[in-house]
Amino acid sequence: MTLILNRKDVISILEMKDCITAVESAFREMANGTAVLPLRTGIKPPDGISLYMPAYLKEMGALGCKIVTVYKNNPSKFNLPTIFGKVLIQNPETGDVVCIMDGGYLTAVRTGAASGVAAKFLARDEKNMTAGIFGAGVQAKTQLWAVCSVRDITKAFIYDISDEAVEKFISEMKQKLNIEISKAKSPAELLETDIICTATTCAKPLFDGTKLKNGTHINGVGSHSPDARELDTETIRRSKFVGDSMEACFNEAGDIMIPVKENAITKEHFYAEIGEIITDRKKGRLNNEEITLFKSNGLAIQDVATGKLVYEKALKAGIGKQVEI
Repeated sequence: MTLILNRKDVISILEMKDCITAVESAFREMANGTAVLPLRTGIKPPDGISLYMPAYLKEMGALGCKIVTVYKNNPSKFNLPTIFGKVLIQNPETGDVVCIMDGGYLTAVRTGAASGVAAKFLARDEKNMTAGIFGAGVQAKTQLWAVCSVRDITKAFIYDISDEAVEKFISEMKQKLNIEISKAKSPAELLETDIICTATTCAKPLFDGTKLKNGTHINGVGSHSPDARELDTETIRRSKFVGDSMEACFNEAGDIMIPVKENAITKEHFYAEIGEIITDRKKGRLNNEEITLFKSNGLAIQDVATGKLVYEKALKAGIGKQVEI
């Protein structure tokens, strides 16, 4: 039998703190060599792209694959979303697919969770901290949720080009997190916060890195292609640069690839993968003056670890529908 979980099922049982724990374990396995993470494979049918992201985590007993498709003509031609995502979870002992679940909400939460892990190990740990969020979409919401799960955030500032999206963000997240949230008048206002998260679709830098204050931690999330970046060269140059994967950063992250191409920095500016810091192979923040930066590209180990978590919680709660395939 295979368990089917729809979006509502996943939303009902996936909590950020649990997801942060699962994603941290996945990064630890990656650093310890017990994770198998093939490169993301893409196929391009006529109207879109289909991406396959498999992974295996030996210690967690998590085996599976996320399938993501991007079809830009879906809304106009079929009245369907541009992006679809599904996660398949397998029994690592038999290979059988034991669960198929919606991957949209899962992806947003696991991406937020990665930033939560990074903030846990890299951000200053003080009372009454502030967060600045660039973007007001689904991913921006999980970014704030995640950093609030690992640090004492009492106030957040949000900046987005859509006033409507900002108002919706503030209304929803105030109720969810019970903190003060304000609309930023300009991007510069966010540079006064302690933790900055960039979760936009912008392909050009969002702010001037020369104006970053010492001690800031940054989670760079939105850009994920060699020719796009949310963070400018000065931000990268001034920061202790940590990535989810060195390989992914130098193949997909324009945030660091462009400064290297400009000869503003060398590849040695990449300080560590987050798993190396989790396992104490390298030190994280050394003092309260450092600017730390986590570049998130999104790895299949995050999806599979989170999918395994959701599957186990669903079985325990009796959620979903068992079908014979």
